Amino acid sequence: MAFPVDLRRCQILGLAGTAFLAAGGETAGALPVRDLLHPASAPAALGLVAVYFGLVLLIAAWALLGRLVRGPRPPAPRALLLVLVVWAAPLLLAPPLFSRDVYSYLAQGAMVDAHMDVYAHGPSQLGGPLAGEVAPLWRHTGAPYGPVFLAVAAALSALTRGELPAGLAGMRLVALAGVALMAAALPRLARHSGADPAAALWLGALNPLVLLHLVAGAHNDAVMLGLLGAGLVAALGRWPFLGAVLVTLAALVKAPAALGLAAVVVLQVRAGRSTAKALVTTAAAAVGTTVVATAAAGTGYGWIGALNTPVSPQNWALTTLLGRATRALLEHLGSDLAPLAIPAWHTLGVVAAGAAIVLIWLRLRPRPLYALGLSLAAVAALGPAIRPWYALWGLFLIAAAAPPRTSVRHRTAAVTGVLALCVLPGGGPADSGQLVLAVSGGALAAVVLWQAHQAELAPALGRTA
Repeated sequence: MAFPVDLRRCQILGLAGTAFLAAGGETAGALPVRDLLHPASAPAALGLVAVYFGLVLLIAAWALLGRLVRGPRPPAPRALLLVLVVWAAPLLLAPPLFSRDVYSYLAQGAMVDAHMDVYAHGPSQLGGPLAGEVAPLWRHTGAPYGPVFLAVAAALSALTRGELPAGLAGMRLVALAGVALMAAALPRLARHSGADPAAALWLGALNPLVLLHLVAGAHNDAVMLGLLGAGLVAALGRWPFLGAVLVTLAALVKAPAALGLAAVVVLQVRAGRSTAKALVTTAAAAVGTTVVATAAAGTGYGWIGALNTPVSPQNWALTTLLGRATRALLEHLGSDLAPLAIPAWHTLGVVAAGAAIVLIWLRLRPRPLYALGLSLAAVAALGPAIRPWYALWGLFLIAAAAPPRTSVRHRTAAVTGVLALCVLPGGGPADSGQLVLAVSGGALAAVVLWQAHQAELAPALGRTA
């Protein structure tokens, strides 16, 4: 017998999940240095259990909501947007979760505000308490972000005068604005692609990765995706030049969004413009926006060189894992080529991503939004570094444009559930003790859900006996 599903039940279950996430984050999250607890302490351990308890509840609520969306009477997009607001609400009061990147954003914004070269120097050059909040790995590394985001971070630094609580709240509001743009764009993009707007919102906006990493983690990927979605919506209408401007602004937050300019060109051609006119219009908008935005930010063009910013040696990208394995083998064989293994695999990954993008566009040119989503997914999967929130680059547009009757959506949803469980709330690497606590929290949630399931079935089974 199926578990009864209704919108209110999903809303309450997801709210319980994010409430536990927020509560657990108070002791186990990516807290300011002065508030950090030893991972083995009782409050931190309890917080970690609570976070994973809430995380499993949230994933379960999202999966049940997916059943409802695919059912005979799916909820309207407006009702789903309300669910998103309800689920996100507890996370607005939580400390940063699953990453310390937001502290890097604030430090880099303070550097730009102080007229320091944020591309030539890491936050250590800034000094002071704010630089001390940045993860040690990134204190001596230049910013890998474009001038648009750094201008926003600098404005926020000036507005909050370097105060950490106000800066964290401001950066989360910036991320929320990006999520709002994503949610607003998804139904329109889905209708254009012949997809169900409700299904697009479920996969692209109510996704646990959005709540965990864009809302709770305040990652600037939210701004990139929000601007990208808004630009594509503009390009679908009568404003292709505005669309190219917005997509370029997205790329000046994080570079992968530049692939969206190809979609803007194709959309113009499909609307009846000549290819030459579409290319000229898009190129003019992109170049002009880049020049104006870079001049306004005052950061110079160091962001171009920053595209080669070193990646974490601990990252688990496919090409990095293959590089490590190859290096270990060459070291075992005594080869002098061992140090070249990881760079070689990274180069192969970039070449493979380029080839995949070309093949995707040759095959799916009539479906530019879907082609763009798959291209961004290829960039994330084959790039030299990957984080769970990178999956959202492609997922956002796959949610809007994937054909309704394919398995792509189901596979993407399954990957989402796995990636949501892959990062500890403090953002650091896990030891065996923390893994045990995390699994315990998730298992406890599974037991509670099972007991609730049995309790729901008992009256119905009694009536049929």
